[in-house]
Amino acid sequence: MDTNSTSQHISHKFDEEMESLRNQVLKMGGLVEQQINGAIEALQNTNAPGAEKIILNDHKVNTLEVNIDEACIQILARRQPAATDLRMVVAVIKTITDLERIGDEAEKIAKMALSLAEDDAGFSSRYAGIKHLGAQVKCMVHDVLDAYARLDVDAAIKVVRDDEDADREYQDLIRMLITFIMEDPRRTSEVLDVIWAARALERIGDHAKNIGEYVIYLVKGKDIRHLDLDEVEKNIFS
Repeated sequence: MDTNSTSQHISHKFDEEMESLRNQVLKMGGLVEQQINGAIEALQNTNAPGAEKIILNDHKVNTLEVNIDEACIQILARRQPAATDLRMVVAVIKTITDLERIGDEAEKIAKMALSLAEDDAGFSSRYAGIKHLGAQVKCMVHDVLDAYARLDVDAAIKVVRDDEDADREYQDLIRMLITFIMEDPRRTSEVLDVIWAARALERIGDHAKNIGEYVIYLVKGKDIRHLDLDEVEKNIFS
């Protein structure tokens, strides 16, 4: 094999490794979405078996993170990528960290569902606000994974903006839940479980926002963390 053919072979192999890396991240994202959906369903229906399944499956998310992280290390060591390829590897390492943490938050929600089920406390209609917050963050995670798959900066920026709405929704929900405790202290333990579940949902939104920022970094080469989003949009699209 001549030098030119060897170079082309190496380049093709590297492209395959990078595509495999992207696909593994999307596989991990799909599993994390399942975990979130299952945890929220278990909470709303005080479904103990469903909650236990989410808790048991958390190790699958952790295993994927370890495997993808190892693949990234191998690429960095053997290929020494530069420019966009290097940004891709960095973005993957950061993204899987946030996906793993989203999985941890889903597990926390499942544990709160299990606690409610064990206490024989139904998911009261008074907690309808958490259903709305859950729907918001599920949508954010789905949208940011789609943005990652399509390298869509517009979609990524929307997710970053959506986190502001999720934060406001969370604050309103917490105020309402605290009012419930004041009105009926006998339900304090039950309401605290819901508060911790709400906190986990809010954190999921934060991690989705982080992934959106990594997509923008990957495509545009700009680190927008801690920057004013209006100014960022002006600079990116000007």
